Amino acid sequence: MADGLPSPYAERVLDLVERVPAGRVVTYGDVAAHLREGGPRQVGRVMALFGGGVPWWRVVRASGQPAQGHEREALRRLRDDGTPLVVDGSRVDLAAARWDPSARRRRSRVV
Repeated sequence: MADGLPSPYAERVLDLVERVPAGRVVTYGDVAAHLREGGPRQVGRVMALFGGGVPWWRVVRASGQPAQGHEREALRRLRDDGTPLVVDGSRVDLAAARWDPSARRRRSRVV
């Protein structure tokens, strides 16, 4: 990450995060697993340094909790996105909101 520019790895992380649809989330580990590179901490570092221009609030911890230090703002944005939260509203309901970047959309065929 020389000269403050994102590395190719960081660009891949940011590209993936950019694709997370409103109302859905990925975990830091999901991003690393999908890219088959790095791990949750490396993804977190990329997000901390360069994530301001992508929907950073859609990347959560494995517990469904938003990024530490940004909980209030992230939860507000997640609510605005219509993201399913647990009953007390403190974290994302991962079972309902997790996005799989590998899943392909099914296209309906016109007959």
